[in-house]
Amino acid sequence: MSKAPLSEDDLIATFFAPLAGPGALGLRDDAACMAAPPGADLVVTVDALVAGVHFFADDPADAIARKALRVNLSDLAAKGAAPLGFLLTLALPAPWPDQLTPPAVWLAAFARALGEDAAAYGCPLLGGDTVKTPGPLTLSVTAFGQVPTGRMVARTAARPGDLIAVTGTIGDAALGLRLRLEPQAPWIAALAPAERAHLVQRYLVPQPRNALAGLLRIEGHAGMDVSDGLVGDLEKMMRVSGVSARVALDRVPLSDAARHAIAVEPALFETAMTGGDDYEILLTAAPAAMARLQAEAETAGVALSVIGEVRDGTDAVAFCRDGAVLAFGRRSYSHF
Repeated sequence: MSKAPLSEDDLIATFFAPLAGPGALGLRDDAACMAAPPGADLVVTVDALVAGVHFFADDPADAIARKALRVNLSDLAAKGAAPLGFLLTLALPAPWPDQLTPPAVWLAAFARALGEDAAAYGCPLLGGDTVKTPGPLTLSVTAFGQVPTGRMVARTAARPGDLIAVTGTIGDAALGLRLRLEPQAPWIAALAPAERAHLVQRYLVPQPRNALAGLLRIEGHAGMDVSDGLVGDLEKMMRVSGVSARVALDRVPLSDAARHAIAVEPALFETAMTGGDDYEILLTAAPAAMARLQAEAETAGVALSVIGEVRDGTDAVAFCRDGAVLAFGRRSYSHF
């Protein structure tokens, strides 16, 4: 006799109620209840992920769960915010597309990884919704964070004379995606197995830089996470701040795997600079503050590289490499 499918109530009670934080009321109500901590502002962000757009439909359930939460944690980190909790909307395909992995098995792996990350980052589940969809697997996470009143790090606050810096390395995830899409490309064969694995893993599972959130809030002026490509996101920050910039692309931090791939196929440099999915923090700060930021980032185990300077005026951002200003055909990823 086949086992009856889980009802929505059973699904929530089995997989997600164990992840619920105090404000979630055990996921037994239609809403969560939470108060802003005294002297704090709430910071709210939301990201949707769709199979075939933001991840591959056959990606492991645990990787999908971690990516769904971490892309939102990255947004909070770039605002200088500490996580408070999140809401999850989960639209499961019907019929279920994977004949080898039953929905209950997939959900167990998904919830386990989600719970591990929620605990590790101090961001418990507060509630959400589960539905069926005739389309692809779709998730949406709304994350809540807190900052001291009036201290959120806006992307609109870059100032002339600020230095521009970025955490981690840029381009790994975009190259990992290219590797997944074009597995027979000649440049891939030139990479060592560990290099290929590094690029793919950076695409699968972002590494949000929440360890720097508090320091960014104190020392930084402007901040945003790099999700759609360094070139386009940096231009966006300068535009909404009403300033310009000069950026030395030679100083953009690259992993050894990315450097090797670009050495083999130079056209991949543009992919790395514009492809997105980095989920690193792009920030500006006064020169003296940047020195403190770099020192504290090193202590936290996060690389922070200065790549340019904010300039007065509204001229187009100058992206320079080997002394020449580069023009890009596509400046960032866009859904539309």
